Amino acid sequence: MSTAEPRSIEPATVFAALGDPTRLALVRKLCDGQSRSIATLAADTELTRQAVTKHLAVMEDAGLVASERVGRESRYAFRPDAIEEARACLDAVSRQWDDALMRLKRFVED
Repeated sequence: MSTAEPRSIEPATVFAALGDPTRLALVRKLCDGQSRSIATLAADTELTRQAVTKHLAVMEDAGLVASERVGRESRYAFRPDAIEEARACLDAVSRQWDDALMRLKRFVED
């Protein structure tokens, strides 16, 4: 896959990238662990290869996919680390809400 240095994943960027139905569909296609070409990802859709390329660029910037050059084509693979980082962020927010609700409950009951 891409030989770029690993970088920290920004959860807000992941959430923004996943906020688009087309990109969610691309994640579904790629989450089986197989890398795919742009042409393969565009097949069976109404998207052009150029549109798929733009979506993949957003996803790559968010850390959701990595690209690898194979001959004349680029192949893209899903990177689950970005989802795990986003999940960790949501878990932290959930814990904060749980703590706040517990404090409110204790306050009301006292």
